[in-house]
Amino acid sequence: MAEVAPGKPVQPSVSDIRLVIAASSMGTVFEWYDFFIYGTLAAVIGKTFFPSGNATLETLLVWAGFAVGFGFRPLGAILFGYLGDKLGRKYTFLVTVTLMGVATAGVGLIPSADAIGWAAPAIILVLRVLQGLALGGEYGGAAIYVSEHSPPNRRGFYTGFIQASVVGGFVLSLIVVLGCKSVMSPALWEAWGWRLPFILSLALLAISLWMRLKLSESPVFKAMRAQGEISGNPFIESLTYPGNRKRIFIALFGIAAGLTVIWYTAMFSALSFLKGAMRMEDRPAELIVGASAALGMVFFVIFGSLSDRIGRRKPIIWGYALTLLLLFPAFWLIGGHSNPQLAHAARESPVFVVGPDCSYNPFDIEQKSKCGKLLGDLAGAGVAYRLSAAPELVLQVGGKALQLETYPWGDRKGRGAVLQGWLREAGYDFAKVTPGARDALTIGVVLIVLMALSGATYGPVAALLSEMFPPRIRYSSMSIPYHIGTGYFGGFLPLISSYMVASSGNPYQGLWYTWGVVAMALVVSLWGLRGGPPCDYGDDAS
Repeated sequence: MAEVAPGKPVQPSVSDIRLVIAASSMGTVFEWYDFFIYGTLAAVIGKTFFPSGNATLETLLVWAGFAVGFGFRPLGAILFGYLGDKLGRKYTFLVTVTLMGVATAGVGLIPSADAIGWAAPAIILVLRVLQGLALGGEYGGAAIYVSEHSPPNRRGFYTGFIQASVVGGFVLSLIVVLGCKSVMSPALWEAWGWRLPFILSLALLAISLWMRLKLSESPVFKAMRAQGEISGNPFIESLTYPGNRKRIFIALFGIAAGLTVIWYTAMFSALSFLKGAMRMEDRPAELIVGASAALGMVFFVIFGSLSDRIGRRKPIIWGYALTLLLLFPAFWLIGGHSNPQLAHAARESPVFVVGPDCSYNPFDIEQKSKCGKLLGDLAGAGVAYRLSAAPELVLQVGGKALQLETYPWGDRKGRGAVLQGWLREAGYDFAKVTPGARDALTIGVVLIVLMALSGATYGPVAALLSEMFPPRIRYSSMSIPYHIGTGYFGGFLPLISSYMVASSGNPYQGLWYTWGVVAMALVVSLWGLRGGPPCDYGDDAS
């Protein structure tokens, strides 16, 4: 790549820019693949490492492990942000991609809980911590590296490829899983085949390192180093630099929190919704979501490029406002077309539970009260219900009260079989379904709309965050609020929304979490984001 004169950044050539975008984007795809493969294989991970005999609890424990990785992303942002501002952008994200690849491969090599007991989930959680630390440093490094190579009038377009690469990691995880399943029998997949996507990360790591080693350091960082302007303590300076606390607040609550819950709801929540509550077969669900994500990636680049012309603020505000209007209707449409028979049964034969002591804790292996056990059985069957208090326990399906005197309260598996038998008589079908072509197309179109909303809020963000903060502390100042926002608001979304669904019996209840976070982000963005054309920090430090 072209070198830079001492103390003065120069504009890289077109070939340099292409290499920067390709190497940074592919590395980001591979690193997010490593992180997302855990969520893509949530069901088999729950059975292997968190066995409890309770499907609802296993799902929650898997998402708790998913959240642990996100919970440590801010610490990774602090650590690697410090190194990136002190030692350079290039070598810092070489370290992060190596750590991520090794930790991901480790998940595929850990014996099951049946073989080594509680050591298995403990090791999994340690590996998730390492993944979270690595990812905390990866995104900021790649985004800043591309941004600092980009001309101001093309910065949104070029960094849009980094934003799209996050989606690319998710799509790649689905492609690898589907590919492995297609060449294995179901028994072989369940026995050990699911481990191959994790181990494959070592090959992806080798490719990523090869590409990134071809890069030179960011021209902006080279200029700062030549001029002796490297920050003494980037973390402390990020918190004390004039005006930076306000910018960090806006970046956290107005940008990172909002964009991440839209993205995770559009993809992870949708995939879990289809395979869980809507009882769609795994393969069509993964194909529909994967194809929608792949097609929707283009919106991240489109809106990044659009922000170069109309400013960063407008697409983000538009995306937030439209999400608040369309989120629930979009998922109602998905639910109605993914399993029409189940949707019809829920309308024609609604389930009501009335009774005393109807507390239900999804984290308990077995509920204490009879009403709690009944609610747990309904949640395990994925059936929505309406709950109210009454002196006597009554289960009513389609206006008919069922005979709970014969319900096998002491036998959890027996209860599930009896309950599903009653519900089948009322028109419910618990078999996995494959939607017809027209329904699948409708679901895909709705998911692409959600991806467009995600692209509007996510596409301009790498450029925006790079422009918000001074170069000497840019890596730290950008990474810390981004990873706190995405790590806690987004990383805990699957766990929180799954808990809300399991506790209420309403498969759409978890969407209120997304809606609330987006509403908060819209208010903060309206208040804090600067309008007008894009500008560097030095042009407008407010």
